[in-house]
Amino acid sequence: MPSDNNIEPPIKGAHASALPKAAEKILGVARDLFYRQGIRAIGVDEIVRRAGVTKPSLYRSFPSKDELAASYLRQYDLEFWDRFDEAVNAHPGDPRAQIHAFLTRVGKRTQKPDYRGCGMTNAAVEYPEHGHPARVVSEANKQELRRRLRAMAAAMGAGDADTLGDGLLLLIEGAYISGQLFGLGGPAQSVARNADLLIGASLKD
Repeated sequence: MPSDNNIEPPIKGAHASALPKAAEKILGVARDLFYRQGIRAIGVDEIVRRAGVTKPSLYRSFPSKDELAASYLRQYDLEFWDRFDEAVNAHPGDPRAQIHAFLTRVGKRTQKPDYRGCGMTNAAVEYPEHGHPARVVSEANKQELRRRLRAMAAAMGAGDADTLGDGLLLLIEGAYISGQLFGLGGPAQSVARNADLLIGASLKD
């Protein structure tokens, strides 16, 4: 379900369709607000008002705002890996091309108006306390991304695959943040090219 819209793709798929309609609506509204304005900045009152539901309706589906935030990020996680896997599946057996394809899309998204970076990264910054439900989901996503990038670096034949994988992760995280800071014409637009240069230099070692 990839998208180059300003916000990340909307909630779709079996996970969302399995929710009661009220819960799906609440989660959709919360997703938009959390992504654009930050989780801590948005209160439950604002969510129920925009969703056109009552607080009891919200709490029947999500025991707390923390659980609502974690639900938003779990859906975000599923959609993130859909986008990542699409790039992988488009270039079977060619991890360098897979990374280039994924980062080309990242670079394009960073140039959209009102780009707000990665919801996972933003949530980790908002919630420094380990064990917070939103933080737990974000950390798991980033750990898996690091694992996959290291494995892809090894598949390319890099002499120091872990260092290359970590370097690619740093480029990705830098694109997420600098995309918000610089916007159109900023350095994030060249994240795929910089990854190619880093990979090329690493494979020469």
